Amino acid sequence: MQSAFSAEADLDLPEAPEGEEVVWDYASLGLTLRSHPLQLLRPRLARLGLKSAEQMQDWPNGKLAHVCGIVTVRQRPQTAKGVLFISLEDESGSVQVIVWPDVYAEHRRTVLAAKLLAVHGIWQFENGVRNLIARSFDDLTPLLGRLGLEKSRDFR
Repeated sequence: MQSAFSAEADLDLPEAPEGEEVVWDYASLGLTLRSHPLQLLRPRLARLGLKSAEQMQDWPNGKLAHVCGIVTVRQRPQTAKGVLFISLEDESGSVQVIVWPDVYAEHRRTVLAAKLLAVHGIWQFENGVRNLIARSFDDLTPLLGRLGLEKSRDFR
């Protein structure tokens, strides 16, 4: 009896670029053990003047700062009188962002819609606690391309 399948030589295909592998991982698993998406974007983000969480560790208190990260948490506790707290994640760690109510009202659409968020504000480093006090935002989600990220964890 003859098989319906004929023997074919193995194809010698080049490996997919790291960015494609990351996209496939997120599409199938919702995470990756490969490069963090922002590691792949870091050269472009650096050209835009956006710092990583690691670079912010030694940033001087009170100085203007520009960071970018994947929004992992948005939180507006009722006890915070309208203040919004955002956690941004990048390849080196996280940055905590404080958004005062008036800034939130002005930038609400961007703050709530962005998966990849650039934040411009004043760096606060007091008593070992680091926060970025937000002044303005840019939605850089299009830089993620086809990367399907889970929605952030938003709490009220």
